[in-house]
Amino acid sequence: MKIALIGYGKMGHIIERIAQERGNEVTCRIDRDNQEDFDSEAFRGSDVAIEFTTPATAEGNIRRCFAAGVPVVCGTTGWTDSLPGIRALCEEGNGTLMWASNYSIGVNIFMAVNQYLAGIMDKFPEYSPELTEVHHVHKLDHPSGTAITLADQIVKTTGRIEGWVEPGPEAPLQPYLLPVMHERRGEVPGIHTITWSSPADEITISHSANNREGFALGAVMAAEWLAGKQGYHSIQEMMASLIGL
Repeated sequence: MKIALIGYGKMGHIIERIAQERGNEVTCRIDRDNQEDFDSEAFRGSDVAIEFTTPATAEGNIRRCFAAGVPVVCGTTGWTDSLPGIRALCEEGNGTLMWASNYSIGVNIFMAVNQYLAGIMDKFPEYSPELTEVHHVHKLDHPSGTAITLADQIVKTTGRIEGWVEPGPEAPLQPYLLPVMHERRGEVPGIHTITWSSPADEITISHSANNREGFALGAVMAAEWLAGKQGYHSIQEMMASLIGL
C-alpha cells in the first residue's frame, strides 16, 4: 500500500519506519517546508495519507487531501471544533477521513474499560470522579484529545455528571462537573488516570504509554484499514472489525 506522510517530526519518523516494516511504501513526506508536494503525482497516487501535525494546520491539510482524492488518517488534536464541517464533507461524498484522539490499541481498550466502569459507578453517588493527563512539554493543546474523549465517555454514561471542566479561579469545582487536570513535563508520551473517590476508598484506572510506538502502529493499522473505503470512519469501527464484533 502507498502511504503519504503529512508531518515529519518525531511521530512522522516512527510512523514511516513502522509502515515500511509492515511492507508499505511511503510515497512522500510533507512538512512545513515542502507544501507544494500536496500537488505532486506521488501524493495524488497515494492510497492514504497519515496526518500528525498541529491544531492550526490539520484542517487545511485534510482539505488538501480531499481535493487530491486521498483518504486521510488524522491523529492531530486540538482542532476538532472544525470536525463537524469536515465530517459533513465526508458524508456528502467529498472526502474520506478517520479521526481519533488516540490510535493506540491499548488506549482504545482503556476507553472501553472507562466506559464500563463509569456505568457501574453511576449507581454509587458517594464516589466522585476526576481525570488527570500528563504529556511532554511539546504538546500544545490541553486537555489532551484522549482526555476529552475519556471525559465525554463519563459524561454520556453517567446521569449525575453533566459535563467536564478544567479547574481554575474562574471554574470552581462543582459536584456535577468532572474535573480534568493536565500537566506538561519532560518527554512523557502520555499518561491518563481516572480516579473515583469516596470517603471510604478510591478506585483508580490508568494507562501509561512507554513510548510513541503504540500510537504510530495504531495509525498505520488505521491507514491499512481505511484504504479503499469512503466517508467518515471511527477507530471504534476498526477495532470492532479486528476483534470480530
